[in-house]
Amino acid sequence: MPGADYQLTKLLGLRPFVKRYMMYQQGCFAGGTVLHLAKDLAENTKMLMCWLFVLKSLQSHFVALASDTHLDSLVGQALFGDGAAALIVGSDPVPEIEKPIFEMVWTAQPIAPNSKGAIDGHLREAGLTFHLLKDVPVIVSKNIEKALIEAFQPLNISDYNSIFWIAHPGGAAIIDQVEQKFTTTKMGLYSAFFLL
Repeated sequence: MPGADYQLTKLLGLRPFVKRYMMYQQGCFAGGTVLHLAKDLAENTKMLMCWLFVLKSLQSHFVALASDTHLDSLVGQALFGDGAAALIVGSDPVPEIEKPIFEMVWTAQPIAPNSKGAIDGHLREAGLTFHLLKDVPVIVSKNIEKALIEAFQPLNISDYNSIFWIAHPGGAAIIDQVEQKFTTTKMGLYSAFFLL
């Protein structure tokens, strides 16, 4: 502390009282949360533009554990890498000036049943350690179809190949399980399935 918001405010020459919302130690969950928050803020505040900056820096938490009992922590550290992204979210664009690339029509972060403790991060004296259940890919694949139906049915969309949607998989095992799920249910999602 002060965090990245302070550094970005200074770097970009923003007013010191610009509204900032910071989330720390949220992992992948933060990306969806900031999209949801920005959409709500932009739609409910006239002429508001939200600039989102998401930084995932796990390299600073890397711990070389010597014991085989911490293999899940090593797997977690290998899966979850560093990354950053930035975008601007607003509503009611001015056609002569602004040319939006995408329209965000709905956001959600469903909680999968029986997923408590499936992925845990613990900040300890040794650093940030991860504990992953081997069932994480199965939990995701069992719940992906329901999540898509709940997301797109209110929009009268049943052809998932006609739209652009994003799933954040976390690793190859999850991608394989989701692929198997859609192959067996014949939902054919691959032209629209973009993995972050």
